[in-house]
Formats: sequence, structure tokens, C-alpha cells
Amino acid sequence: MMENTSTDARSAVRTLTLSGAINEGLRRSLADDEKVLVMGEDIGDLGGVFRVTDGLKAEFGDTRVIDTPLAESGIIGTAVGLAYRGYRPICEIQFDGFIYPGFDQIVAQVAKLHARTRGAVRMPITIRVPFGGGIGSVEHHSESPEAYFAHTAGLRVVSPSTPQEAYTMLRQSVASDDPVLFFEPKRRYWMKGEVDLDPVNVRDLHSAAVLRSGTDVTLVAYGPLVPTALDVAEAAEEEGISVEVIDLRSLQPVDFTAIEASVRVTGRLVVTHEAQRFGGIGAEIASTITERCFEYLEAAPERVTGFDTPYPPAAFEEHFLPDLDRILDAVDRSMGRRNSLTDWRFAK
Repeated sequence: MMENTSTDARSAVRTLTLSGAINEGLRRSLADDEKVLVMGEDIGDLGGVFRVTDGLKAEFGDTRVIDTPLAESGIIGTAVGLAYRGYRPICEIQFDGFIYPGFDQIVAQVAKLHARTRGAVRMPITIRVPFGGGIGSVEHHSESPEAYFAHTAGLRVVSPSTPQEAYTMLRQSVASDDPVLFFEPKRRYWMKGEVDLDPVNVRDLHSAAVLRSGTDVTLVAYGPLVPTALDVAEAAEEEGISVEVIDLRSLQPVDFTAIEASVRVTGRLVVTHEAQRFGGIGAEIASTITERCFEYLEAAPERVTGFDTPYPPAAFEEHFLPDLDRILDAVDRSMGRRNSLTDWRFAK
């Protein structure tokens, strides 16, 4: 899991894949705090289906890297008990679609216990969820359930988009006294980048990041679609359109201040995510920004999302997932340019 680096192995800066960065974040968290433990299906000897936990059991033992039965409700329920006893459990949900058996424990117990006990009990639980499509997998292995949890008061929900963010945000999530849903973009697991393992200036866990400045359109994405959004900005630049790209990073709470500041300049908003359109994160962002920035908007906010259908078989997922062309088309719509919805017979 620990890839060869382009720098000295003793250096704080290493070149890692996104999955390798998470592995290193887990390793550091386990080493720094004996109350941290990792639990999940096949995470020990196997190292997880994506090998994200590779080597951790050998280093820390089977009392801190725990192979569990195939029972997500049991994993989360056990984590609640451990948190009561002062531990900081990190739960791995093997695939996004497998989280539903643990849904009741997450939304009815994990999210509520701090308020239910009037602050006497904290739930410092990190729940890692590989999510999203793009890997050609079967049913229940490519879903995007993040909106369910962003809707639940008492939970923090985040998603990294780069190896550096994966490492830093995981460390912050484990250190949080509140429960965090940590959605990992599985199709980006093999993306490589430099990771500073001892960063000095660390962005707040719930702050958005402006990755590219622009003046014509604000494009908001998170997790797996952030690299696609950057590609869209480059393509739009060739057509004379300046796109500002914001990596949301946190889905609950949302850094609306950063989005609002951008839209007050650009006057246009496009939001994209892999999850289905109805009731998604994009709808909440579009609604809130319309309320806050109505007088600044030059066009209605646009959403580019998955479709309101069950996730399709692998052969059709490229049509389901937002891509450069679909997002660029939304940029054109917001700019009043010719697009897929234009009646070409009457278009100027």
C-alpha cells in the first residue's frame, strides 16, 4: 500500500495514491492514540477489498485492527459501545450500498446520543464509506448515499478529492469528538499526488476550497467529480469562458460562505454530483444560493447529476455518471449559449 515515493522515505512529503494516503492516515492515527481502533469486514488479513488497510493488522495487532462479521449493524452498534468507553473507532463499510443495514444505528443512535444525553456523551466515530461509480461494478457497489446522512442532524459528512485531502481530512475526522461520515471516491483510489504527512497549515475540515479562480461561472463539485470539474474549466477556457471551481469537501456542514462569495462575482452557479438529482446535495446548494444571492444571479442555477433511477449495470454507467460534456453543457446553458436543450432551428 505504501507506494515508492519520489522523495526520500524519511521525508514528510511522499507521493501516494489516494488509497495509500488513507492508509497512512489510519496508520498515523493508530500510532498516535491507543484509543483509536479500526474495524470492518476483511480489513485485517486481507487489508480490505481495496487494500486500504493493508499492513495495519501486522503492525498493530488484531485487537486494534479487527475483522468483523458481515453485519454492518453489528459494526456500528459495536462502535457505539466502544465510543461510550472512550475509544475512537474507525468503521469501514466495504461498499456504499452495504451501509443500509447500519442506517438505523447511524441515524437513530450515533447521530443522536450527544443531544439525547445533553452533551454528556460524545460519539467520536469515523465511518469510512467507499462511494460512487466508475469502477464497472455490480449492483450495490456504486451508489452515492451521502444525502441521506447530510440530512441527519448530528452527523458530519465529508469527502476528499485528492491524496493530500484524503490524508489530512481523515486525521481531522478521527480527532473529531463528533461522528463523521467519510465518503471516499473509490474510482479515484489510484490517483497519485504529493502528500505532506506533517502539514503546517491545515484547512478547516468543513471549509470549501477554491481550486481554480474564474469570473463567469461558479462550478461546485465534491469527491470523484472534482477532477472532472477541473477538466471542464480547462475546456471552457478554450471557448473564452472563465470557470471558478470549488471543491465542496464538506457536505454537512456546507461552506455556503465560500460559494456565495464566488457567485456574487460570477452570477452563475453549476453544481454536479454522481448521486441522483432529486433531493440531492446539489438541490440544497442551488436553493440556498438562490435565497442568498438572488439579486446577483444572471441565470438559474444548474444541476448536473446522476439520473433518478437505480444505478445501472456497468455497461451503461458512463451514460449515468456526469462527465465533461454534460457539465460543459450546463455551463453553456448558464451562459445563454447553444446547448443540448436549445431548439437549434431558432437558436441565434
